[in-house]
Amino acid sequence: MNPPPILTVQEMDMIFPDDNGGLHAVENISFQVCPQEFLCVVGPSGCGKSTLLRVLADLLTPTSGTVTFTDGEPRIGMVFQDSNLMPWRNVRENITLPLELEGIDEKESQNKVQDLIDLVGLVGFEENLPRDLSGGMAHRVALARSLVHDPDILLLDEPFSSLDALTRERMGTELLRIWQARQKTVIMVTHSISEALFLADRVLVLTQRPGSIKLDLKVDLPRPRTEEMLYTPKFGEMAKTLKDAIE
Repeated sequence: MNPPPILTVQEMDMIFPDDNGGLHAVENISFQVCPQEFLCVVGPSGCGKSTLLRVLADLLTPTSGTVTFTDGEPRIGMVFQDSNLMPWRNVRENITLPLELEGIDEKESQNKVQDLIDLVGLVGFEENLPRDLSGGMAHRVALARSLVHDPDILLLDEPFSSLDALTRERMGTELLRIWQARQKTVIMVTHSISEALFLADRVLVLTQRPGSIKLDLKVDLPRPRTEEMLYTPKFGEMAKTLKDAIE
């Protein structure tokens, strides 16, 4: 028996006002997400994937429809395409920022930050400034910063899109490790079919703009996932199903 959903989106539309009657970004979006589920969202460029994520983060108010969280107002963490680190703050200070804004006691704050530095593999880089970090390391800092206030839901907007292919693969594996350690509910936007299948329990495919849900695919690959799974016939079949749905 499935647990009750942590999030329910019902008949959600988002229209941005303009001089031509409005830009219809997403249309009639409905889906649910269970606690600790890893959901990926894919689709053509400009189909409203990032808009959807910003509505879930309460950065945008939908034109119509509802977004309902089962337990009221959850704590939400978000990682954008750019790591958005403050260049004058070192790794530890960047990760600490959300706790400073919440007024968390410094001793408690530093314990939480050190735990995350250990978790994301940044031990030894605590004092480094962003300019001294690789792209992968900068995204580890951004991920740790989004987790430091213990969110109920983690939203990821193409967090690895700026990385080279090998670093992106490594970060995908690291993200799975961190997700398994913390068991957060994750909703991630990606352009990569293989990345979505490797990471997710389910994949939503959006149509061309205005984006609506064309396919809700359950990824029934066993966990823990391994890179060898990418070369299995089953993985290839699901990849083709997603590719056909996007095109």
